[in-house]
Amino acid sequence: MQKKVAKAGLNKRIDIDSAGTSNWHEGKRPDARAIAKGGERGYDLNSLHARQAIAADFEQFDYILAMDQSNYDDLAAIAPEGLNSKLSLFLDFSKQDRYREVPDPYYGGDEGFALVLDLIEDACDGLIEHIVQTQTQAQTKGGGV
Repeated sequence: MQKKVAKAGLNKRIDIDSAGTSNWHEGKRPDARAIAKGGERGYDLNSLHARQAIAADFEQFDYILAMDQSNYDDLAAIAPEGLNSKLSLFLDFSKQDRYREVPDPYYGGDEGFALVLDLIEDACDGLIEHIVQTQTQAQTKGGGV
């Protein structure tokens, strides 16, 4: 997402973070296969370290995106009152319609990680398009986002 936001010239207007719904991997780097597959596509994932999502994330960010329904439910459970509307499934922004949730690539071998990257890239493009459209509509109406 960071690379796509920068390419769109929006990196000064969009803050991006990533968090899990549990603390199992807190402080750890991504799976080596994710780092390798991401690297093949020009993404440097080496500096990433897992953290757990917290309720304050709902106050800090405009979008809280879950990779699957289980994570969605976990995030909904920590959402402060009135901020649950910020929560969506990430693939709601994808143009493909085969997958509603990002599948867990852990047992899918290299192909599983490649599929996940395909889905995430597509959803990132859709999310950026959505953000730009939302901002343009708000500016046309005299408001802001």
